[in-house]
Parts: sequence; structure tokens; C-alpha cells
Amino acid sequence: MAIKKFAVACFDDEEVLFPAVKKVRNSGYKLHDVYTPFPVHGLDQALGHKETDLHVAGFIYGLTGTATALGFMGWIFSYDWPMVFGGKPHFSLPAFIPIVFELTVLFAAVGMVLTFCYLNQIMPGVKKHLFHPRQTDDLFVMAIELNEHVTEMEVIDFLKSTGAVETNVQVAETEWWYGRWDREEEYQKA
Repeated sequence: MAIKKFAVACFDDEEVLFPAVKKVRNSGYKLHDVYTPFPVHGLDQALGHKETDLHVAGFIYGLTGTATALGFMGWIFSYDWPMVFGGKPHFSLPAFIPIVFELTVLFAAVGMVLTFCYLNQIMPGVKKHLFHPRQTDDLFVMAIELNEHVTEMEVIDFLKSTGAVETNVQVAETEWWYGRWDREEEYQKA
């Protein structure tokens, strides 16, 4: 996994954060992410993120549940254990509708939760770098990826000019990993 340097800026108000995000994007810096203590309406558009495709995944999971229910009940009642119930045909679709509905909802719900957890990297045991201990409490934290084309002081001065109340430079892992929080990571010792 890649270990990179980040310039980290902390903001105490979302009214200061929005113009800062726009200035950073217009200046050409590579914005890694913005961490907020609560959902901020419009921040994903300001960051340039596209709309999620989670609803498409939910539809596919629901179709999988429908196909699973119809396939199993069709196989069981038509081939494996065909029984005649009061003169009904072996594959009686109206009788299967409640079970089909329940499996459709179950597959869609469980599939979307697991997909959401994977995409947001919030599964049990997953460890990510925490840029600031108060980023989940009361601060808005912006991380900008540093490269060889910009100096640390240039980015720090730029972030202070956008209204950041606190700035620093950190070395961090860019991806998520499995690990233990009670051990210090090797890249932090270097």
C-alpha cells in the first residue's frame, strides 16, 4: 500500500469549509478527502463526487432474491417434491408471491448494507488513518495529497489563507487495512 504525505487543514465552521473546498479545487491541488462530524448537504457536489450507484446494486440484489425464490420454489414443487394441493398446479405463482417478496427485500437490504460497508470501508477490523482526533466530534478536516510539484509550506500557507484554524503535514496510508489500533504503525516511526 502507498504511504503518502498529506497537508491537513481543520475548519471549525461549514460556512468556511465550502469556500475553502472550492478554492482548493480551483487551485489544482489534489484533494484527498474532507471529513465532517455530521453529513453536510451539498459537500459531495462541491468535492466533485458523482451520484452513487448503490440503488443500481440494490435493484440487482433484489432481482437475485426474486430469482432465487422463484427458482427454489419452482424446483421444489415441480421436480423435487411435486404435490397436488387441492387441484392447484405444481407451480402456483400466486401462492409464491409472499415468499418471493420477502426474499427480494431480504437480498436487497443485506446486499446494500454489505456493499455500503465495503465502499465506505467501515467493516469490522478495518483500520484507516485518522487525520485528526476531533474530526468525528466538532471539526471539519480537509486532507490534500502532497506531491513533488508543490512544497509543504506553500500548501500550508494556502490553507491558512482559506480560513483553516489548524494545519499540519502528516504521513499516512492511503488505503484501508486490517490491523490493531493498539500498535503503532511502521510508517509513523520513520
